[in-house]
Amino acid sequence: MSVREVVENSRTVAAVAREIGVRDTTLGNWVKVYRQKHAADEPTLNFSDRARLRELERENRELQQKVAFLEKVSAYFASGQR
Repeated sequence: MSVREVVENSRTVAAVAREIGVRDTTLGNWVKVYRQKHAADEPTLNFSDRARLRELERENRELQQKVAFLEKVSAYFASGQR
């Protein structure tokens, strides 16, 4: 039931783990095993879905780079060097 909450309802592992009283790493492992066993059940992505996924992955990489840059900038200014 808890694994299905994560997989089918797109709830976060941490939120569901808190509700059922287990560690998030434990539930994360259960979700990983479930997804491996049921990988064939997943529908294949069509062309537009694959294109959107690639676009979102690119945007994610860009945002991660920006966050890393901003963390460095904030650390620089927090150190008192100007």
